[in-house]
Amino acid sequence: MKHTHPLPGDIGLTRISGVTGTLIRFGQWINKDGFADYEHAFLVLPDNQLLEAEPGGARITPLAAYADADVLYVCPEHLTERQRTDICAAATGYAGVPYSFLDYLAIATHRFHLPVPGLRRYVASTRHMICSQLVDQCYLDGGVHLFADGRWPGYVTPMALYRLLAS
Repeated sequence: MKHTHPLPGDIGLTRISGVTGTLIRFGQWINKDGFADYEHAFLVLPDNQLLEAEPGGARITPLAAYADADVLYVCPEHLTERQRTDICAAATGYAGVPYSFLDYLAIATHRFHLPVPGLRRYVASTRHMICSQLVDQCYLDGGVHLFADGRWPGYVTPMALYRLLAS
């Protein structure tokens, strides 16, 4: 379901410009997640705050940071107030979690069915996360399973969230 005015628990999807955004966009296309222009995901928190994974670590910042950006806000249909509260409560515990460039390798090996023994376990054990993984993990911790296929949050891309919730 799409929203114009974000509520706590909503997911913001937006674009990343430059080489990084182009690489993520290309990687999502290779992963068969489509080629729309959503390379970043964040979680809306109460009090006009948000949680996002960044290369320097996950951080809670004002939602106003995206006031001038083209952001698509989405969430599952029938998300209850209690679920929103639980998702946001889980999210606050992830502030400071390091970013994970290894997740991109895990996504690629999964997509191409390359056997890399222990990679997923290693990536999970480091507790590092990319933006879309962080959002999916907050939902899981809040008791909401976004993907019926049981995928590991480390395999979730911003475009996978888009395809599930906005298209």
